[in-house]
Amino acid sequence: MNEFPLLALVLGPVLLAEALLARYEVLAYAAGWRAPGTALPQDMPYARGAGPDRPPEAYLVYLDGIGKRRFRDTRDGGKLVDALIAGAPELRVLGQVQPYSPLAAPLVDRPVWEWLRHHVGLLLFLHNVMQIFVAADHRYRPLYNRAVGTQIAEQLRLAGYRPGSGIPVVLLSYSGGAQVAIGAIADLHARRQAPLLLITLGGFHNGANDLTHADHLYRLTSDHDWIERVSTWLFPQRWRLFPGSAWNRARRAGKITECRLDPATHVGRQSYISPEATLPDGRTHLDRTVETVIALIRAHWATREPSP
Repeated sequence: MNEFPLLALVLGPVLLAEALLARYEVLAYAAGWRAPGTALPQDMPYARGAGPDRPPEAYLVYLDGIGKRRFRDTRDGGKLVDALIAGAPELRVLGQVQPYSPLAAPLVDRPVWEWLRHHVGLLLFLHNVMQIFVAADHRYRPLYNRAVGTQIAEQLRLAGYRPGSGIPVVLLSYSGGAQVAIGAIADLHARRQAPLLLITLGGFHNGANDLTHADHLYRLTSDHDWIERVSTWLFPQRWRLFPGSAWNRARRAGKITECRLDPATHVGRQSYISPEATLPDGRTHLDRTVETVIALIRAHWATREPSP
């Protein structure tokens, strides 16, 4: 019985500190104290996949889940990106965007966080979870959206994207990356004038960000994904009770299509991107997810009407 007060006593200050730290970055960006970084590790290209000798048919920006703490993707996210590049050589793929850092500063490069990674690894996930809620908070959301939209636009430029070229940009997001991807749409559209397609995989987001400048959003989900389902309960903007929310306006406009990936779970051995879990037809969950994403991208741009 005494364990719960002790747990609250320990976690309370930690949660408070995390809440303050999560706000620091977006406020530092807004005040102009620090500018988002653009440099990558020396051996890391700005994009993979279709190279200079083969102009890409689309750019794909992958925004990883809350395990993202370095320029390279998480172990599972990296497998997803590798499989997409192998399955769709016409894509130029960027995976280095830091969705949980408005200053584009990976946690792995910060000495304090390196110490925590070796001693209290859970705090790394807690930090990124807090960043999702900062990005969803109406007080900070416009600043956060602009910061990450600018970050994505700059990484696209460095990867060879030319504004006004008409080459599509796909934002593929996993879990909390959906909050950031959807929020970045307006700024990214303004800076790159690109046709934008969104694909959320187990997307955790509040439904408050405007989808006007997105061609479409494909929501990949599963009845077994309780984490994604929590966001549909937690945020009123996702409830049908509020028809004026940005999410419900987009839904009524036919901009949102749901794709089922049952019986996949959000994380673990049965997750959407598990290379171990298999379906009755012999494919792994990773295989099916990759095939679904590639098919959606190809089908969408094949049927899209040219812009006037």
